[in-house]
Amino acid sequence: MAARNPAPDTPELRARWGSFAWTESNAAKAREIVARYPEGRQRSAVMPLLDLAQRQVGAETQTQGWLPIPVIEFVARELAMPVIRVLEVASFYTMYNLAPVGRFHVQVCGTTPCMLRGSDDILAACYRRGMRKGHTTPDGMWTLTEVECMGNCASAPMVQINDGNYEDLTPERLDAVLDALARGESPKEGTQQPGRHTVEPLGGPTTLTAMVHANHDYRGEWRGDSR
Repeated sequence: MAARNPAPDTPELRARWGSFAWTESNAAKAREIVARYPEGRQRSAVMPLLDLAQRQVGAETQTQGWLPIPVIEFVARELAMPVIRVLEVASFYTMYNLAPVGRFHVQVCGTTPCMLRGSDDILAACYRRGMRKGHTTPDGMWTLTEVECMGNCASAPMVQINDGNYEDLTPERLDAVLDALARGESPKEGTQQPGRHTVEPLGGPTTLTAMVHANHDYRGEWRGDSR
């Protein structure tokens, strides 16, 4: 699992991030986000504002982004919330990074379906590239984290890299994805299984086949009548 300890709040951290403020475009986005919520419920915007702040930090550092303590304090001020309440949210959800990460955050699912389908081999492929769980490679390119289920069990094993999901992986397919990212390319997201487009059975469905091309109503057949 990902470590959820915030990076130390050092003088150097304060010097770098203590004056954090929205860019002009993100200030407009933040106002639009807060306006979605009824009067008196603006604190409900804490999750999207944390995400927006993390993305701004990522744009400034050319990484996936993370949330230094001064940035968390900034979001708390924006929503008139106690800092501890914002930190509670940021530390609970693994979508928020509490320590610096690399340009590409490689999150390997290790939950049972992915494990049974070879997630250990996927982790081994990452290790061969010098990655270690909970660490960033010396070149700043890769951060490796093992996470819990990300909801792609039907196309396991899978890895999330920044905002992209890569599924039906083998070590060789993962290597191809990582090589493409390192070259500055944008590899195809989703399933990496040739001939598969989403999570449909490879080779086509074997049941409910009449629904492939139309919204076929099976109910009469199930009841045994023609209604």
